[in-house]
Amino acid sequence: MSKSSINSLTIDSSKGIDIRSFPTEIELLYNDKTDYKKQLKSWTKKLDDIQERMYAQNRYGALVIFQALDAAGKDSTIKAVFKRVNPHGTVFHSFKRPTSIELGHDFMWRCFKKLPERGKIGVFNRSYYEEVLVAKVHPEIVTDYQLLPSDLTDNLDLLFKNRYSDIKNFETYLNNNGIEVIKFFLNVSKEEQGKRLIDRIKEENKNWKFEEGDIKERTLFKKYLDAFEMALNNTATRDSPWYVIPADDKYNMRLLVAEILHDRLGTLPMNFPESNEQRQEELKKYIEVIEKQNLD
Repeated sequence: MSKSSINSLTIDSSKGIDIRSFPTEIELLYNDKTDYKKQLKSWTKKLDDIQERMYAQNRYGALVIFQALDAAGKDSTIKAVFKRVNPHGTVFHSFKRPTSIELGHDFMWRCFKKLPERGKIGVFNRSYYEEVLVAKVHPEIVTDYQLLPSDLTDNLDLLFKNRYSDIKNFETYLNNNGIEVIKFFLNVSKEEQGKRLIDRIKEENKNWKFEEGDIKERTLFKKYLDAFEMALNNTATRDSPWYVIPADDKYNMRLLVAEILHDRLGTLPMNFPESNEQRQEELKKYIEVIEKQNLD
């Protein structure tokens, strides 16, 4: 995909955007399934090469965040895009409903504990953004369950404004410590979401993915879009932009995510640690030692 096309899917400042103006489907980036697999394999191989340099140099890391409505394809995209990336240099975490212990801490605590170290790519399936998305749509999470002082929950608009600010500052902090933050919103249409939920009901091996609560949450589709629009507008920056990925075609979505990851991580000044002539001469001496050990 051209750079200008990717730029059209990028939110990199706090100027107002209308989330509904972003497409959920674009022209296919592949000719057929075989071509899709070939392209994805190429991108994932390049990502593995980048990750190897990142791990060897150990100066940069990356936090990749996936946020989306239900059935947008977060799990399958993560699985497909990182399939060929060495697991030794990647860490994955999926955030479910917060536990009672997590509810007793600040809203970013459980995610802070799972941050990747330099040299690794960390992937979050959902994240601290749930606290300005789900909590925005269901404010009772804040008022009734998060055990915050009442003076902080009396003005929810101010509470969420502060959370947006906290998130921006936190991501700036990560950037200042060598952690690249890359954020994807997988933008699925209500119609396609409905088809995928029906598939989960019809296909027995997908029943486990379906919860009755998904039906109730679908009635709040517009409110969730409003919450995403607010979150993206208030947390997109030049260093930590949002990418709004059309998600109605899963193959397109995966290719876009892989390409953007390659473009973002590939620009980091990462190389294998340099050797020199003296070091090379020293290392050559060990070849004879190893060969002798083979004879023991």
